[in-house]
Amino acid sequence: MLENLEPKTVWKYFEQFCSVPHPSGHEQEAAEYIRSIATKLGLDHISDAAGNVLIRKESADRNADRPTVILQSHLDMVAQKNETFSHDFLKDPIRPYIDGEWVRARGTTLGADNGIGVAIACAVLESATINHGPIEALFTVDEERGMTGAFGLAKDSLKGRKLINLDTENEHEICIGCAGGTDVIATLPVKRELATDKRTALSLTLNGLLGGHSGMEIHLGRGNALKLMARMLTELSRSHEIHLHMLNGGSARNAIPRESFATISVPDAQACHVIDSITSMRSTLKREFETSDPALNLQVLPTVSDIDALDTESFTRILEALFLCPYGIIEMSETIPDEVQTSNNLAIVNPSDNTFIIDCMLRSSSQRSLASLKESVSGLFASRGASITYGSIYPGWLPVPDSELLKTMKQAYSSVHNSEPAIVAVHAGLECGIIGAKFDGMQMISCGPTIRFAHSPDEQMNIPSVERFYRSLIAGLEMI
Repeated sequence: MLENLEPKTVWKYFEQFCSVPHPSGHEQEAAEYIRSIATKLGLDHISDAAGNVLIRKESADRNADRPTVILQSHLDMVAQKNETFSHDFLKDPIRPYIDGEWVRARGTTLGADNGIGVAIACAVLESATINHGPIEALFTVDEERGMTGAFGLAKDSLKGRKLINLDTENEHEICIGCAGGTDVIATLPVKRELATDKRTALSLTLNGLLGGHSGMEIHLGRGNALKLMARMLTELSRSHEIHLHMLNGGSARNAIPRESFATISVPDAQACHVIDSITSMRSTLKREFETSDPALNLQVLPTVSDIDALDTESFTRILEALFLCPYGIIEMSETIPDEVQTSNNLAIVNPSDNTFIIDCMLRSSSQRSLASLKESVSGLFASRGASITYGSIYPGWLPVPDSELLKTMKQAYSSVHNSEPAIVAVHAGLECGIIGAKFDGMQMISCGPTIRFAHSPDEQMNIPSVERFYRSLIAGLEMI
């Protein structure tokens, strides 16, 4: 479907890559696909212990004095789908389609983050017309879950010291810095009890939220389905006898939860009143989020629960932990206008018979603020009886606004757009922070075509921006 779009080679590789399953943690087929391209093109390639693939291509003009440029992208994608859409990310291809000036996917994330970066790097490797210097194309794994591929890079693996990360989502921006982050994972033990009275079980579904990237969209005020479900249950429990059987939602640590689900039970005599209260809450939420989440929906239906309710103490601890957990913007930057410095994403709640596991993703461009938020969130959960574990801490990337690489790529951008790019730092995490810490003297920028609503099934990529971005990248490679 994409074969007639320009540049044809880029879209060819992107459409091929969509057919290769590559959710985070399952990039083996994607890595084999990349190796097959290297073999087909007759290029040297290396796979390391972490699963990363590195392909090397000689200078087009055989000039040994030209510096090596690293084109870096990640192989994995955030696997999100609409609730009613049937899709197995380990087996089924992503199904892209053209919608005006945008490419979208049917029912799932598109994987343009970072499939388009992979496709662009492959197109450069195939090209026989770009007058570039030596190229190292680095394809990392598991970026979305914890950047383990970047962490696993050997310190002598890269020859180049000019790196272009192809993982920024606005063609008019060149990124030169990003936030660091970590995960706080709380495991709350719970007890359950047999019902001694007659109760009506109700199923609550909150969906229709936009969600999105917890770094790039955290400032937009979109609803977090887990926070909103905890808020509703807290309000209900103040005036009704509520028993909680199940509460879950979220599926990716770096995606704002779009959906949450709960099963509750109430005394038969209160059932109609509770349903009326939930209906009223739905109206309140739709008014509150009519701008940021216009499709928000809350549904309540009678059900049958096959799991016992939590006892009163467990229910209270779970609700307090979720209701009081900080979410969204914690601090704004004091040095970069309109830039989020510190945030928290209440990302996933995963229950079992005797535990509730809560995963929060914390981000900050300040190590001090990140440490403070980590202590605050951990303390909240620990005070409710949870045991705490942490994800790996990935470092931020400090901006270097006067690097030669940046000057060259600004000039290349201007040659295509006849205007200056915006030079930014982002609140999202990028592998540049990890790579820069491993390789002394590494000059880095991050750039890419325009992508909207990454990490959600609404993800879409702007078609004209791909062509313009590729031309400016080629211009830059020929200048270096």
